[in-house]
Amino acid sequence: MNRRHAVLGLALSAMLLAAPARAGENTVTLETRDGRVTIELRPEIAPKHVKQLKTLIGQGFYNGLKFHRVIDGFMVQTGDPKGNGTGGSTLPNIPAEFSSAPFKRGTVGMARSGDPNSANSQFFICIGDAEFLNNNYTVVGVVTSGMDVVDKIKKGSKANNGSVQDPDKIVKMTLGGGQ
Repeated sequence: MNRRHAVLGLALSAMLLAAPARAGENTVTLETRDGRVTIELRPEIAPKHVKQLKTLIGQGFYNGLKFHRVIDGFMVQTGDPKGNGTGGSTLPNIPAEFSSAPFKRGTVGMARSGDPNSANSQFFICIGDAEFLNNNYTVVGVVTSGMDVVDKIKKGSKANNGSVQDPDKIVKMTLGGGQ
């Protein structure tokens, strides 16, 4: 019995030691000039989208990109290297992963063109509830802290569909809650 308990104890210890290595693997830190936003990714509802975001974050793709489209009361959008809403990464587009997760304040979703299977690198954070997006766009995460920072991102012109003159930028975006 003592040996069995020792083996079980070692196995439990190994599992507990491994947990911190996995902790935060779906946590994103997005730094702006006004502070830090923490996002928890949702691979259980959008595994392909989350994988693509993690790959791009790991490559430093998002560092320095503009919040090119910001509509007061609706959302802030980024992730376009062209800075005008027409660009993406060199990775392939991702097929839609629609879910029952609702678009509400703090929800992070993938931007796309009219083709539901055209998401690539652009994403948005809802600054207001947006039920009309439910089941039409892919939810990839939720802001767990820093919505006050998101609210400070420079807003665009309603006349120009949220296009922002001299937009704020992502300073740095990292995985694991890193800095």
